[in-house]
Amino acid sequence: MSVLYLVLPLVLIMVGAAIAGFVWAARTGAFDDLTSPALRALHEDDTEPPP
Repeated sequence: MSVLYLVLPLVLIMVGAAIAGFVWAARTGAFDDLTSPALRALHEDDTEPPP
């Protein structure tokens, strides 16, 4: 039972960090365009590689 005094605060800190990270990403616009980055990988690169 005493392990809960250690694990519970650690879990709450981890959940708080995850929520803070999600809020930060949402405010900076990381989720604004979800389709273009995936389609960008399908386009061919027209530039020639250096010899």
